[in-house]
Amino acid sequence: MIQTGNKLICTDGNEFYEKGELYTVGEFINDKYFELLLEGNSECWYGTVDDKGIYVHFDDAINHYSNAWFDTV
Repeated sequence: MIQTGNKLICTDGNEFYEKGELYTVGEFINDKYFELLLEGNSECWYGTVDDKGIYVHFDDAINHYSNAWFDTV
């Protein structure tokens, strides 16, 4: 189980998270959702940890998906 302060490596990136880079887990919202800090730790997107894995889900009005996937370090 991941915890606040853990590092995650991006295994499949997008325009916000770069493959191969490390990112810091921020505060947990609940047992499923957490902040995943961007470079400089001043901004974040909300990540999900569930049976599919660890990811940040992005979609838009016309259902284009651009998820970023992560693994523990």
